[in-house]
Amino acid sequence: MKAVAVFPKERVLRVIDDAPEPRIEKPTQVRVKTLEVGLCGTDQEIARFQYGTPPDGEKYLILGHEALGEVVEVGEGVKGLAPGDLVVPRVRRPCPKAECRPCLEGRPDFCLTGAYTERGIQKAHGFMAERFVEDVAWLHRVPRSLREVAVLTEPLTIGEKALKELEHIQARLPWGREGRKLHAVVLGAGPVGLLGAMALRRAGFTTTVYSYSRPPDERSALVDRMGGRYFSSQDVTPGELEARAGAVDVVYEATGASKFSFDVLGALGPNGIFIFTGVPGRKEPLQLEGGTLMKSLVLKNQVVLGTVNAGPDAFDAALADLQAFTERWPGALQSLITTRYPPEAVPEVLTGKSGGIKRIVHFD
Repeated sequence: MKAVAVFPKERVLRVIDDAPEPRIEKPTQVRVKTLEVGLCGTDQEIARFQYGTPPDGEKYLILGHEALGEVVEVGEGVKGLAPGDLVVPRVRRPCPKAECRPCLEGRPDFCLTGAYTERGIQKAHGFMAERFVEDVAWLHRVPRSLREVAVLTEPLTIGEKALKELEHIQARLPWGREGRKLHAVVLGAGPVGLLGAMALRRAGFTTTVYSYSRPPDERSALVDRMGGRYFSSQDVTPGELEARAGAVDVVYEATGASKFSFDVLGALGPNGIFIFTGVPGRKEPLQLEGGTLMKSLVLKNQVVLGTVNAGPDAFDAALADLQAFTERWPGALQSLITTRYPPEAVPEVLTGKSGGIKRIVHFD
């Protein structure tokens, strides 16, 4: 079977033709034909050998954690799925620790021990292969109407989980979200940022995307299309952001750039919430005015939140939102997917430089 794999000890990334064909071994398992796999910054960092761990006892790790597939076979204990159904898989699997309540309850996105596995990232093969096998518990059925865009489900779940946590935190205020329209600033105009901006717009937020590239380009055009505003950090400094964009109630960070993100934290308004989703992939000098930051957090009742991975509720919400996006902004999601590659091109794509917004590997 063909797959794209990284060999960390050899520091090699290549396409292999002899990956073992996955077989159903348990009644609740499903065999899936891979249709598309999204490429993201995590894949690039694994391709640069910054992290990525093969399964125990194996030399390589099959990449890919943003997948869309078609069911080809189901175990005798599987309910709700049949051959021909489209599915997207979740990424993280529970740790084996008896003391980890989140994992015991099927929410490894809140794992307490760090001993979880992640398909295509940590100690579990990913989906960038012609076929894969997964337990039905970790699969979500996809409507046929979303065939062209469902590969975006997993990156959208980052924003969906953030929105769910945001809702819980905002409930601490006596009036919740009532009284005025809230303003969200999204940091970064990559796929996670743009999908998060769409989710925020649908949730009723006035939304500003703040990123490096100057408009007009394909990213700012997409923001305009969804009724948001776009500012370039080359033209508007973090210190000027509030004056240009208005009071900031929520910042949704989707860059992984620590200095840029902490600079924008100063623009957060009273009772505001700053949500970190990016994991810095590089070291950069960062100097904080601790006293000023602490004073603002306390006197303005601000919250700083980190969120990672996603649970079943976020995947369900992502699929519902993808359908809503296609109806509200026809063609917008399709324009976000700018390039599709065959598996043979992945090593060059991940280790080189290429433009566009979202890059997809197609097996179909």
